[in-house]
Amino acid sequence: MEPALTAAAIPPAVGPGTNVVGYFAQSNTAGQVIVVVLIVLSLVAWTIMVGKYRDLRQLQSLNGHYERLLAKQRKLLDLDPDLPAESPYNALVQNALEAFYHYGADLSDPDTHRAALRMGHVENAMQRGVANQTVRYESKMVLLGSIVTGAPFLGLLGTVWGVMDAFGAMAGTGSASLQALAPGVSGALLTTVAGLLVAIPAAFGYNYLLQKSRIAIVELENFASLIADRIEMEAQAAAAGFL
Repeated sequence: MEPALTAAAIPPAVGPGTNVVGYFAQSNTAGQVIVVVLIVLSLVAWTIMVGKYRDLRQLQSLNGHYERLLAKQRKLLDLDPDLPAESPYNALVQNALEAFYHYGADLSDPDTHRAALRMGHVENAMQRGVANQTVRYESKMVLLGSIVTGAPFLGLLGTVWGVMDAFGAMAGTGSASLQALAPGVSGALLTTVAGLLVAIPAAFGYNYLLQKSRIAIVELENFASLIADRIEMEAQAAAAGFL
């Protein structure tokens, strides 16, 4: 016959509070509010990360397509400056051409001083265009960075508040047992876990998207410099009668 199981050999039953829902129920009101806020921030962070990744890929594709079309264009100054801009590269070219033709459409003017003023106007317009597109590339990154920074602190606030309430309740009842303290502490620690679950993936996503944005901005600045050089060479060739 098999020996009877003793009470010590029987594993303890899992209590109702040993899961996330139970921990949430054991939290105080402030902790529950903070957890709900962190859930909302997590949804906002993931929405920003997915949307920003798609936006950067779309802008990169549009820029590459326009760059290939521009490489086939023999004369950059023949492009229509009033065409709508569909990509950041296209917008820069449109800004440059508008500034260039602001001084008139005569390309055979031999006046070097007037040509220098025209190119200075073009370069200023392209600098403004780069600044505008930089804002476009970096949009929503401040909000994502704020979530990365603020989520752990919200979690810590909920934990400290919950532990304070747990010790206060224990002092009020006069009970110093672990069974009286553990539920409140476990509920309080849930906010820290929630804050880290929000901040960790958001931090990785923020760093990745920030790096992608910075690379795109550097490429935009290099493209603007290239377009300025090309416009200047074509203008000089036209003034010399080669175009």
